[in-house]
Amino acid sequence: MSDLDGLDDAVAAAAFRRLVQHLRHRSDAENIDLMGLAGFCRNCLSDWVEEADGTMSKDAAREIVYGMPYAQWKAEHQGDATPEQLERMRQSVAKNA
Repeated sequence: MSDLDGLDDAVAAAAFRRLVQHLRHRSDAENIDLMGLAGFCRNCLSDWVEEADGTMSKDAAREIVYGMPYAQWKAEHQGDATPEQLERMRQSVAKNA
């Protein structure tokens, strides 16, 4: 396995920006579905940005990831989760431990 810490920071930053742009473009991929499949979502990504920065607020980190205030994104793109989506998310997140 390759050493992730050996990845050049500029390359990692470019890949991160591309991931964020992709997630902004694919607003049809709801967070609940991302959580159900991969065990992480845009909120997780923004939490990681906040933690990595150490001084950034949760709202500022979310705005970086979402490209707009979180409340606006939620109102425009997020529906109510179904019981099936919630169960898939629960099972998927359990794998993160």
